[in-house]
Amino acid sequence: MFAALSCVPFVLSGCKEQNKYAPPPPAKVTVAPPTQAPVTLYSEFTGNTAPVASVDLEARVQGFLESVDYLDGEAVKKGRVLFKIERAQYQAQVDLQQAQLDGAKAKQVNTQREYDRQSILGQKDVATQRAVDDAQTNLATAIAQVAASQASLALAKTSLDYTTVSAPFDGVVTRRLANPGALVGSAGPTKLATILQVDPLYVYFNITEQQQINLRDALAKQGKTLKDLREERLEMPIQVALSSDAAFEYSGKIDYIAPQIDSSTGTLQLRGSLPNKDVALVPGLFVRVRVAVGKIEDALLVDDTAVMSNQTGSYVMVVGNNNVVEQRQVTPGTREGALRVITSGLTKDDRVVIGGVQRAIAGNTVNPVAGAMPALPSAPKPAPAALLPGAGATKP
Repeated sequence: MFAALSCVPFVLSGCKEQNKYAPPPPAKVTVAPPTQAPVTLYSEFTGNTAPVASVDLEARVQGFLESVDYLDGEAVKKGRVLFKIERAQYQAQVDLQQAQLDGAKAKQVNTQREYDRQSILGQKDVATQRAVDDAQTNLATAIAQVAASQASLALAKTSLDYTTVSAPFDGVVTRRLANPGALVGSAGPTKLATILQVDPLYVYFNITEQQQINLRDALAKQGKTLKDLREERLEMPIQVALSSDAAFEYSGKIDYIAPQIDSSTGTLQLRGSLPNKDVALVPGLFVRVRVAVGKIEDALLVDDTAVMSNQTGSYVMVVGNNNVVEQRQVTPGTREGALRVITSGLTKDDRVVIGGVQRAIAGNTVNPVAGAMPALPSAPKPAPAALLPGAGATKP
């Protein structure tokens, strides 16, 4: 009984002690300074491919189609025979006109002799002047007949040549639109197929009016004008990628700048020319076009997952003095693999939160743990910039 009562004072004394609040330790976050690396600046556009030349192959004379001498979609060389139309009637016309020409020439020779004879007799007052004039008229008529026969023969040969339809240039021929045995050219020219010149290949894309003005101003600083760019063929390289490709595998150069802004779209059309020997690209594709416009020697890049956005724009969380978190507004560029270019808002010494971002609350103190940014890709993608040669050459 005494032992039980002896414990009561200790219990009562314990109840009088107050609970003290122990704040939680600072949250751990992973931080790393921005990666510094040279980054080429590009402007990227959407364009479409088009053939350098496109010509409809047509039957210009009437007749039955004798043969189709290519495979649908085949790449052919200039002069390659593609279609043959029956020749017999046109060859007969050539033979007929040749015979008429031979007869006209023989008549010309005879009238020439008669004129020479009458001319001599007229000088001796044996033939009358009228006889001489008649002989001269007959000679002129014979000469004209020879010329007419030569023209008719040329027309007959042209019609004969039209019975063979050949490739006007190196290119790829579409599927046939008429089969052997079909009557073609009966109601005017009959389209047989189309040939496209795809090496090189054109790429058309548009730039905005402001980008055109920037380009003009940049050229002016170099003592050049848009006219010089057009007429002196100043090279402006471009790179092209298919819409589904990450890498820009195709290279070419701008070879045409439209002389005026399209008032309906407010854009200026540019055209690039791409070598296409393997016909890897075909006309009509939607492609991505990028133009190198400058370079940042020491660009700052951060993990793309560290870049967030709100109503005021993009931002990253930075651990500053005394390990206090700060929300820093930044201007991002496009991605370079797992990294994103930051064009303004950061310095190379900033500690950017790349891990535990949800625990990094502005104004709170954190426990930063050193980490590292992801590695740069081997083939970096473009960073955004205006279409301005030399733009972005300064450090952000």
